[in-house]
Amino acid sequence: MFDALLRRLTAPTPDRLPEPDADLALAALLVRLARADGDYARVEMARIDRVLATRHHLTPQAAADLRAQAEVLEQEAPDTVRFTRALKEATALEDREAVVQAMWSVVLADDSRDAAEDQLMRLVVNLLGLTDQQSAMARQRAAKA
Repeated sequence: MFDALLRRLTAPTPDRLPEPDADLALAALLVRLARADGDYARVEMARIDRVLATRHHLTPQAAADLRAQAEVLEQEAPDTVRFTRALKEATALEDREAVVQAMWSVVLADDSRDAAEDQLMRLVVNLLGLTDQQSAMARQRAAKA
């Protein structure tokens, strides 16, 4: 089902992802972050759905469907480094802070920060070409929202 997207993600130099694939890749990264602590809670799933619905102007059902596809892709996807680099290529620089804020909102959804989540966030933020300061600001915005 995701063969073409996975081939693009695992290519030595991934091509820029088209919009639908980039949306799915972001959703899968959100799922990976939610699963990082070993507890993929309903509140995290709901937050992912809300992020996807808002970001992509989807109905609640369409957002849940996209998340369900992302859950499958996340299990099949390559290592986080390649996955995030492909997402970076698909996301304009000015949009990456909003992506990081969305990621933080998922991490913070269960009111518990885990060391594995923090480690994954540091890696992803760096791979997206953002600074720790930009990540901290995005985290603060996510916590207030």
